[in-house]
Amino acid sequence: MSDETAPSVLSPKLEEILQALSDRAFAERLRRVYTAAGQAIARLSDLDLLKYETAHVDDSPDLSLWEEMAPVIRDTVMDVNALLNVIREHFASQPVAGKAGAPLTATVEARRAKDASELLQGWMQQLAQGVTQLGEAMRNPAVVSDRWTLLAELQRLRARFREQIGNLVFESASAFGPVTRQQVVPGHEAEVKAAVMVRALVADLARIVSARLAKVREAEPEDVQWNAQQLQTELDAFGRTAAYRHLRAQDKRRVIEVRGKVGQLSIQGNPRKPELLAAVEELDFFVRTLSNVNQRQVLITHDREVWAGCGVRLERAAGLLGSDPVTAAKALAETAATAQSLYGRDAKLDNFLRKARKQPLAQLTGPELRSTVETLQTLLAGLDVM
Repeated sequence: MSDETAPSVLSPKLEEILQALSDRAFAERLRRVYTAAGQAIARLSDLDLLKYETAHVDDSPDLSLWEEMAPVIRDTVMDVNALLNVIREHFASQPVAGKAGAPLTATVEARRAKDASELLQGWMQQLAQGVTQLGEAMRNPAVVSDRWTLLAELQRLRARFREQIGNLVFESASAFGPVTRQQVVPGHEAEVKAAVMVRALVADLARIVSARLAKVREAEPEDVQWNAQQLQTELDAFGRTAAYRHLRAQDKRRVIEVRGKVGQLSIQGNPRKPELLAAVEELDFFVRTLSNVNQRQVLITHDREVWAGCGVRLERAAGLLGSDPVTAAKALAETAATAQSLYGRDAKLDNFLRKARKQPLAQLTGPELRSTVETLQTLLAGLDVM
């Protein structure tokens, strides 16, 4: 990502924190770090692995791959080092000082500034260690001898760098008062949206594969090839979604591997049912493991906030059922719309949310309105978000 497209302004909350600091020199040093952090996160997010992937899982790196990947590896190191250099320049050894240049030791702001400085230095060390680990990984034969392992490792390290830089900003800003990641971490909102999207589309893929598995189990010999062709079409459709782009490289590898098996069966004149059944069962098991996305910290935090907000709205809706059903129905519709970002977390809630997309909840009245509010309350109460 170029300097022109990298973030050039800080979030309103970070600006508020910096403006409140009486030590303007310290505030300016902190501003430089936060600006560099935002640029680093943006650049580390700007990587489309699709052009490095293949339709096969047994390809090893060749000279052309190394020629393509070398700039990515180089830029990853340079992007992290650019931030490290800013931190070293402004916080490696400089004391926190007052307006007259004397060390601040007595004020609350001084203690907070000292804490923020120590946190920055701690994350600086972790980032530096990560750069070293990246170099070691690129010299590891087990990594560089396999295209997909190489892509997965590079993807993992870049994601970890983004997470560590986000922690650097969040924890140092938290030293000055309560903040949320959404308020201060550059790119956090985009990361949450991507994770929510992946979870939702993977949940739909799981339903599709499960339904296809049931049909294959019941298929007559003459229907086996047709089912293989249908599954191939379904996997191709998933491969064109934005969620596929955001999958981990090792997960894409599994999808491509199964698609290859299904593709071979789809062109056979009389494919054997056991072979297709084994492939679909393998895919069904794998897709179900993708629900582990719910364990990502970014989604755990998001889901807690959404869950709490939905609970408040539903309580309001329940309280208005007798006195103002029109407003209650509107509150229900708003709650269901907000809860859509939880899609993929729970099968029963997913079923409700799919129906809610097609139902004019804001127009419900009487017993149907009450039962729908109570149903959604029960579903949300059953979520494990803590």
